[in-house]
Order: sequence, then structure tokens, then C-alpha cells
Amino acid sequence: MRVFGRTRVRVRPRVRARSRAQVRRRALAAALVVVGLLAGGCGSGRSGAPAAPSADAAGSGSPSAPVVPGQTAAPGQTAAPAAGATPLEPLPAVVPAALAPYYAQRLAWQPCDNGFECTTFRVPLDYDHPGSSDLTLAAARAAASPASPSATAPSASPVTRLGSLLLNPGGPGGSAIEYLEAAAGTYDHGVRARYDLVGLDPRGVGRSNPVSCLSGDRMDAYTTVGLTPGDQHGIDALIAADKEFAAGCHQQAGAALGHLSTVEGARDMDVLRALLGDERLNFVGKSYGTFLGATYAGLFPSRVGRLVLDGAMDPSLDSVTGNRTQAGGFETAWAAFAKDCAAREDCPLGRTEQQVGDRLTALLAGVRGTPLPTTTGGRRLTGSQATTGVIQAMYADFLWPRLRTALADAEAGDGTGLLKLSDDYYGREADGSYPNLMFANTAVNCLDLPAPFRGPEDVQRAVPEFERVSPHFGRDMAWMALACTYWPVRATGAAHTIRAAGAAPIVVIGTTRDPATPYAWAQSLAGQLESGRLLTFDGDGHTAYGRHSTCVDGAVNRFLLTGEAPEQGKRCDR
Repeated sequence: MRVFGRTRVRVRPRVRARSRAQVRRRALAAALVVVGLLAGGCGSGRSGAPAAPSADAAGSGSPSAPVVPGQTAAPGQTAAPAAGATPLEPLPAVVPAALAPYYAQRLAWQPCDNGFECTTFRVPLDYDHPGSSDLTLAAARAAASPASPSATAPSASPVTRLGSLLLNPGGPGGSAIEYLEAAAGTYDHGVRARYDLVGLDPRGVGRSNPVSCLSGDRMDAYTTVGLTPGDQHGIDALIAADKEFAAGCHQQAGAALGHLSTVEGARDMDVLRALLGDERLNFVGKSYGTFLGATYAGLFPSRVGRLVLDGAMDPSLDSVTGNRTQAGGFETAWAAFAKDCAAREDCPLGRTEQQVGDRLTALLAGVRGTPLPTTTGGRRLTGSQATTGVIQAMYADFLWPRLRTALADAEAGDGTGLLKLSDDYYGREADGSYPNLMFANTAVNCLDLPAPFRGPEDVQRAVPEFERVSPHFGRDMAWMALACTYWPVRATGAAHTIRAAGAAPIVVIGTTRDPATPYAWAQSLAGQLESGRLLTFDGDGHTAYGRHSTCVDGAVNRFLLTGEAPEQGKRCDR
């Protein structure tokens, strides 16, 4: 598994009709996101950098008896941010004169795929030097359409438009335009009636100057390199692969590689907000999208409208702590899968949770030594791809039956099922091509936080602690964190808190057994935000809104339609 955090399935809507269940499942796949698997995934950028610490940096939502950062508090309770993280300082409320031309553009919407409208607009490559060089960003929208009043807000008028609602599926690297095209129809009828749903591909992503690094065949080679090197030869191979990836990105992206940070992405969103004619930004962000949305709130607190941050990240964590606690999140998700599997007749790995875990360890060790044949064009399943396949299935419990079948086949000597899960993780197409998802993911993560390790010796020292919190995935995830060590552009961000003082209520959603964004991260972010409201989903899988829970959906839709935020600590289940 060689990624930093990204949307798992590349979504490109088909013309043929699909059932509502198929559409919802496809939309969910579009929103399944990993964050920070290699680089920590959170940080700030050059402009709007963290200021000096203040005594009230954590905000009024922090509990009186704070929980250790990275650990889970009691359900519904907020947690303290990491010690020493400085607050993100807001930008001036008045738009600087040098940026006025960008805020004065006119959007020219044109019909595009499947009834959506598309447009482009300009932003400065470097906000510190506007006008020297520009980027062109792409956006799409599903215009508000009259509909029956929402069941969650029956008194809401279906014809009173509330403005635009920006959507971001996460990553970093997930295309918001592709997510919009796949998921717009699954949003609540009342929400669709009163908002224009808008997808903005962030800089470096999708249709907005996409970063490219390796050809398809070189990416195939990159995904097969072992992540648990047992000797110097294995370490050298891993380093060589990371260096080749970094050099390819640098060669093809050029100067733009140094301007793909989350802070710059948040500033781009503010330009689009103004061009859409909205005084405040309304936003639903999933996974990394929560960090993008929280960063916006920290930079522009007075322009916060109705923000929903689902599957929240904790910006106060350094990259080592973030990667390690995420490894623990995947271990928690694996334990839930193992318990479910052991209770089923078709479980291929045993009848107790311990047996299931032990058999997985043995299976992965065997594949590392001897890759398995597959029916996929002569390709063989390597150890890194087998681990990636298991990781992929942790994102949603509807993938668990597929994982059980893939594990049974692997034990019988056929790696096809796990290889297909691994390919889904990377977005690999049948023709061997890859989307820009992974390339943008690395570029953003390596800018947002300094590299967690200076070299392989640091990784080796960290492995025991990673394995303590995650016996099944810790070693792999420690070695994955080496990638940004060789990145050609210096990080511009650092760990920080986000207070967003004076902002309107912000809904932060955490899922108790979320693999990619551990529940403790949502608790911490809700505690940092002065107006954060923590909404807990007691369940499995990554993110909660639009999935299993009518309780979560009802609370979020009510907030979007009426502005009524759920009470602090509200808890939902299926």
C-alpha cells in the first residue's frame, strides 16, 4: 500500500440506468477516503501560518478534564489538542487590493456532462505574490431544483434558495467534480431544492491543473514494492521507489508543486464563494475535506456559513503521531471485521477473533515471501498489495463479504480478489492507467507537514510503537511514512490548532470505529473549534453522513436547511 490518503474509487458516472441502491453505493465509494497514510495529511500553508500560542487556543468546547491527544474520550466528549500546537491565525477580513481582480471575476457556466454545469476561474499560484502567475481551477454545479419539502424539515419552503453548498470528498486528491456527478442525486430532496450543489476540484486535483508523476507501468511497479523490508536490499528498493515517485512529480509539476497546500486550497474556496455570490461559505467535507473546511473556518471565521465536517481530521497532530494513531484506527476496524467474520459460517480465517487475526498475519507473511498468481492479466499479488486490499475493505462494512471471499481465495492460492481490492484503492483502471489521485495526495501531504522521519533508521526506531497500537498494520504504515523524506519541495505547514473564533456553529462528525480518521480526531477538532458541535455515529466504516444512519442524516439535513445545529455530544447509531 503506497498512498498517503485519498479517495478510493475513481468515480465516473455511466449513462445507463442504475437502481437507487446502486447509486447510493457508488456515491459512498466516491466518499471513502484515506488521509495521511504516508505523510500525516494535515497542516497549514505559508500564508495564514500558525501564530504564537494563546492561553485559550483550544476554544470553549474543550472538556474540563482533557483527554490525551490521539486517544479516545468518552463518546460525545471533546478532547484536548496536542500540546505545543499553535493556533491558525485568521486572515484580514478585508480582501487585499492585490487580490481584488480575482474576486471580481464573472463565472461563465456552460452545460457539461449529464445535466451539470461547469465553469473555470483564476486564482494566484502564490497568494504572497498575486499576479505573477495564475492557476485555472474547474468547478461544476447541480443547480437547485424545486422539490417537495424535506422530511427532516417539513416546514422549509422548497423554493427559497439558500445559496451554494460546496462539497469535497476528501483525499487529498479526490475530485469534487466527480464526486458531485456521482453523489448529487443521493442528497436529501430538501437540500437539493434549496442549494446549488457545487464541486470544486482543488488545485492540483482532477480538472484543476492536475499533478502527474508516474506512467501507469511505473505506478504498477511502485505499488508492488515491499513495505516491510527485512534487509538492506529491501530498504534500498523502498527508498529508490519513493525517490523515483518524487522526481517524477517534480519534473512534471514544476513550480506548482510548491503551491498545493491546504491553506492555498482554502483560500481558493473563498474566491469561489465570492464569485458564486454567497456572503458565507456553506460546505460539506468528508475526511481530508474536513481539514480543508476547518482551515477555511480558521482563516475566514466571519464568512463561515453552515459547515459539516464528517470523518474529521485533527490538525494539532504532528505527522508521526497522526500516522501512528491512524494505524490504530485501522486496527480497530480490523477487530470489528474479525469479530463479525468469526461469527459467520463462511469466515475463511477461523472461529475466534484471535484465529482470524493470526491467520491474516500468516497469510500476509506468506504472500510477502511468495507472490500469488491471479487471473488479472498475468499480474501477481505481492505482500504490499495484499495489505492494501485488506485496508481497502476496512472503509465500509458492505465490502466485508468481498474481503471474506478474497481471503478464502488467497488461502487457496488465488490472489485475484485481493489484487482487485488493491486496484480499487489506487483507482487503477482496467487499461493500467491511474488517476491523479495519488499524485495530488502526496503533493498536498508533503507540503502540509514536515516529513515524519529523516531516514530509514528513524522508521526502524518507530516501528515497535506503531506495532503496539496496530499489530496487523503498524509496521507497514510506519514504513509508508518514509515517502515525504525524499520530497523535492520543503514543507510550508506545521501542526496547529484551529479555533475559528466568532464562527457560526460547525458540525463535526466522528464515527467510533472509523479506520482512516479515528474517532479521537473528531473529538479533538470539535474541542478546538470555538463553535464546534460534536455529532457521534456509533458504527463501522469511514464517515457517517449519507450512509447507514437516519439519525445522522436527519441532524445534518436539519442543520443545512434551518441552521439548527445538533446539541453538543449528540449520539447516533443505525
